[in-house]
Order: sequence, then C-alpha cells, then structure tokens
Amino acid sequence: AAQLFCTSANMSRRYDSRTTIFSPEGRLYQVEYAMEAISNAGAAMGVLAKDGVVLVAEKKITSKLLDTKAVGVRREKMYKLDDHIACAVAGITADANILINICRLAAQQYHLAYQDPIPVEQLVQSVCDTKQGYTQFGGQRPFGVSLLYAGWDEHYGFQLYQSDPSGNYGGWKAAAIGAGHAAANNVLKTEYKEDITLAEAIPLLVKVLSKAMDTSLSADKMEIATMTKDASGKVVHRIFDSAEMQPFIDAANAEKAATGAAAP
Repeated sequence: AAQLFCTSANMSRRYDSRTTIFSPEGRLYQVEYAMEAISNAGAAMGVLAKDGVVLVAEKKITSKLLDTKAVGVRREKMYKLDDHIACAVAGITADANILINICRLAAQQYHLAYQDPIPVEQLVQSVCDTKQGYTQFGGQRPFGVSLLYAGWDEHYGFQLYQSDPSGNYGGWKAAAIGAGHAAANNVLKTEYKEDITLAEAIPLLVKVLSKAMDTSLSADKMEIATMTKDASGKVVHRIFDSAEMQPFIDAANAEKAATGAAAP
C-alpha cells in the first residue's frame, strides 16, 4: 500500500506542473488542486425557495482592528452582479474579484445591446467559458474560487447556480461550497423541502452553517443575503445587517447547544 501511494504521488508530481497536461488517468491535477483550495475556504451555501433565493456565508476576516465599514471588509463573501443577480464566493478572494468584474461587465454589455436584463444562466455560462479557458491554455492557472449565483429572470423565475474552477456549472435547489461542504450538503438533502419558503430557508441555512463551523456563530462571522421580489414585483437584493441576523444566530446556537447537551 505504501509503495502504491508513493507511485501515485510521483505520478502526480510528474503531471501537475502545467494545467494543460493530462495524467495517464485522464486527470488535470492543477484543476483538482484549485478545488482543494476551495474546500479549505470559508463555507458558503444557498437555498432556492419558492419566493426567492437565500445565500449564507462564513466570514474569515474577524479581527477587531479591521474597519468594518471599508469596502472589501464589510462585504467579504457577498457581491451584487446586477440588479437581479448576486453571488456568494468561496476560495481566493483576489481571484473572485476578477470573476465578479467579468460578470458585471457581461451584464452591462448585454443590457446595453438589448435593453433587457441578462438571463441568469447566460451570465453564468459566460463567466464559466472564461474559467474553462484558464484550464486549457499554457501560462495560466485556474481561478481558485467557486461561486454560488442567486438570481431571477422572466424565463425561469428564481434560480440558484454553482460553478467551480473547471468551468462546470449546474442549477441547484440547495448547494454548499467551501469548508465542510460535504456535511452541509448531507444536511440539506435531509431537510430541504420542495415548497420551502424564504422565511423557512433562512433559519435552515443558518443552522447548517452553524454545524459546518468549528466555533459558535456570531454576527461578525457570517453574512446573509436574499434575492426576492417586493410588493410591486421588483426584484430586490438585500444583505442583512447584524441586528437582523442575530435572532437566527441565537436560535441556531441554542439548538446546537441543546443537541450537544442531549448527546451522551
């Protein structure tokens, strides 16, 4: 077994120097390494409800010395791409900033050309084409970031997509990325309901994030955003402040403590 492991390690070292080299097993090791970087990043997760989409993410920057009102600190994980599309990121934030700018530019170019908001999947596909290019041409490395997109368009209503460094993307009813994503997805599989509402989805995601994190939740360690419609039918992207998040955090921490106390 030790010899087999050494042989596998040596093989990966021979074929992971460039993103354009396939290993004999047909693997692109640099793309797999990029996905591994995301698995060690702060978690992000989303749920598609019948009346909107919820995104919840774990913040890693929590120093008391930070100016929490500064751009890049106040919004570490949540970004608005257009009036009807937002995203949460997990991975290398510097890489995410490049992709977010690409998304915003594509959305505005579509609006300028057609005087209509860009369909959500078209925007996701556009940025994923760029991400795929970085796995195929020499002198470049894959983007070390995965994104969850929440949006609405007149064709398919509310939608939730996830994309990874390879350029793959898919539509999801519920999804988790980043640290603890496997355990979070297992909980979501168990507790997600087809007719879930936005009011039910928010506490569900906060509870799942609480289970995925090593420490107890607090308002400075997480972000919550929703994409929904107001009474007039206008699409509204909303990011919760600390006071709005606190009731959900208190409920999740109380449930976690009760579960821990009940365990033998």
